[in-house]
Amino acid sequence: MELSRSGSKMASLSGLRLIMDDIATTTGSDTGTEWLNLGIGNPAAIPEVMETWQRVTSEALATSFGEVSCSYGPSRGLPTLVDAIAEYFNDRYGWSVGPRNIVVGPGSQMICFIAAALFTGAGATRDTKLVLPITPDYTGYQGLSLTPGGIRGVEPLLRLESDRSFRYLLNLPALESLTDVGLMLFSSPSNPAGRCASPEEIQRLVSVARGHDVPLVIDNAYGAPFPGIGGPSMAPVWDERVINVFSVSKAGLPGERLGFAIADERHIDPIVSFLSNSTLHAPQLVQSALAHALRSDVLDSLVASVIGPFYAERRKFVESLLAGALPKDVSWHLHAAEGGMFCWVWVDEDWFDDLRLYELLKRRGVFVVPGRHFFTEVGDSPGLGRHPRQCFRISITPDPDVIAAGVEVIASALDDMRAGSAAP
Repeated sequence: MELSRSGSKMASLSGLRLIMDDIATTTGSDTGTEWLNLGIGNPAAIPEVMETWQRVTSEALATSFGEVSCSYGPSRGLPTLVDAIAEYFNDRYGWSVGPRNIVVGPGSQMICFIAAALFTGAGATRDTKLVLPITPDYTGYQGLSLTPGGIRGVEPLLRLESDRSFRYLLNLPALESLTDVGLMLFSSPSNPAGRCASPEEIQRLVSVARGHDVPLVIDNAYGAPFPGIGGPSMAPVWDERVINVFSVSKAGLPGERLGFAIADERHIDPIVSFLSNSTLHAPQLVQSALAHALRSDVLDSLVASVIGPFYAERRKFVESLLAGALPKDVSWHLHAAEGGMFCWVWVDEDWFDDLRLYELLKRRGVFVVPGRHFFTEVGDSPGLGRHPRQCFRISITPDPDVIAAGVEVIASALDDMRAGSAAP
């Protein structure tokens, strides 16, 4: 059997997917070890959120099962959901969108994959790439291109804000100078760093997209309006160049794989056709549940009273743990996050290596996620040097006791790594 070039690429796991597979396999084995998994990307199991979605889904099951689960539907999405999305965004943000501006898909990542397949790769006049305007960003993006080498990340600028805080800045000149852009894509708040793009930055990115004559995909998986864990909530931006992608995963339904996009018709129509030619349509029972949640304000209530406060409080807790536990005489820095579900740590020491930390912690029963795979170049980089190999990601969603115990092990591991580097 011989795979095609695109088949070979898609049949191979990316570096971080191998790490996540290793975590899942290791924690699932019967070794008797009490694993402290700080690498998970799953949203926290918040009882009020689970109970609400169970109730809403049960209502959809009781009222619409025959219609939505026992019949095929339109590829654009269940009409009741598409209409509810249009009404919700028009009422909340003053947009003027209708059904032809909306498509529902089996997860926001699949919608991003479709957009990459539609707008990047071999073209009639030139080959183009999927461009991440600022890295590090969600590692899953690196599996979106069917073309080997079809993704390019733009290195950020680094700014120290205090002894323990730093921030990534957009490098707009580098982005503007690219000549093979087919689509731009970024998350806000970002995974892993929790960085939120400001309104001014988004307008600059829109201008760059216009200059390259390409769409700009904004992945709002952690942002407004739901789950709304982006700090000071910033409204999504409507522009004819922007494809806004939304998800219900981080609002409590990651296993149902439901997302949707809102954009100009010229961008939505080919996505609808792609869905029709591939998966036909997204699962419809959960679409019915989401339509009810939007129209009844259930989701807005969850975000305002439960989800948003939960993650704000949890972030403060984890950042306080790190400040108190990590070695004071090690040059470590925490990205100034405005949201998201992770803490992003940079250890600016020559002796530090993210994969070495991963293996050391694994032997001690703790998992974190090494940072290099969130950059498109996983080795030393021209502008950042060893920085991509000096970072790691900690999830803030596990139970507080698990996080506290894991952070203590991380602190001890850093002490040991430093001591080992000084040994003759």
